[in-house]
Amino acid sequence: LVGSDEATSDLAVKAGLQALAMAGMHGREIDLVVVATCTPDHVMPSTASIVQNRIGAEGAGALDMNAACAGFVYALNMAAGQIESGRARNVLVIGADELSIYLNWKDRNTCILFGDGAGAVVLKADTEPGIMSSNMGSDGSGAGLLTIPGGGSRFRTNGNGRKPASSYLTMNGPQVFRWATQMMTAAAQKVIDASGLKPEDIDLFIPHQANMRIIEATARRIGLDSDKVFANVDRYGNTSAASIPIALCEALDRNLIKTGDNIVLTSFGAGLSWAAVALRWTAEVPEHRSPWVPFKQSFETRMAAVRAALRRQQRRVGTVIDERLHRDS
Repeated sequence: LVGSDEATSDLAVKAGLQALAMAGMHGREIDLVVVATCTPDHVMPSTASIVQNRIGAEGAGALDMNAACAGFVYALNMAAGQIESGRARNVLVIGADELSIYLNWKDRNTCILFGDGAGAVVLKADTEPGIMSSNMGSDGSGAGLLTIPGGGSRFRTNGNGRKPASSYLTMNGPQVFRWATQMMTAAAQKVIDASGLKPEDIDLFIPHQANMRIIEATARRIGLDSDKVFANVDRYGNTSAASIPIALCEALDRNLIKTGDNIVLTSFGAGLSWAAVALRWTAEVPEHRSPWVPFKQSFETRMAAVRAALRRQQRRVGTVIDERLHRDS
């Protein structure tokens, strides 16, 4: 769980910098930053804007995407579309959530399930497509099954004459479990069929890390052996939009992914939402990272902070000058 002084952007920045280091890139090379989160730092501005500034991605677009636990795969899909359309060449996609701050620690149906975390990847334009097929969907009739009711425009934090709704996460566990098992399987099967893959062609299956029974049931229905399924829910719990990128990064660290591997990601979340992708891993994973990377990134983030401070000062000075000129005129 996060510390009392850690915001979602703090986790996202750490994950983003690690992804950039793995890709051998600098923040200034990024065209777009997408942060998948349902626990943003603020209602506005977007958490992605804060991340974009802190990693030194000058001039890059930045936006948050909220599909709850399915958010990372949604964001991955959207980022790939930006690259395929030619509107971007390098996109940083981050999944980051801090659901612990919305948990009722007296509710054993939820508080023991969720964790905090962040993971990130860099998508780059290439001649061969990495994402072979994708699928996204939603069934809003089940929106009330997994929700944090308070804090939005429906149930306002100031009450607005009404009693504010709870800010705790609530979940109808049995119904979500039943639906999730069906939809994770259906979404994964769609992308497998659309990409022309067969179960034996899949090198690694990384589902949303919500529940081990859901993961096992989904893999069994698709026809995958357990050695092709990656799971870490036993160590971290459900980290929402961060669960799949964290699992993906762990699989890379453990040398379970190599260039040319076929990987299937599938997820579900509040909404009710679901998403899946079938992808071919095309990036070379360096065996050894340069020891200079942390020093370079530290320097770059410090310079980004200096540039941001100078821009804020310029805006303050410009405002003062404008006000004086207005008075004089």
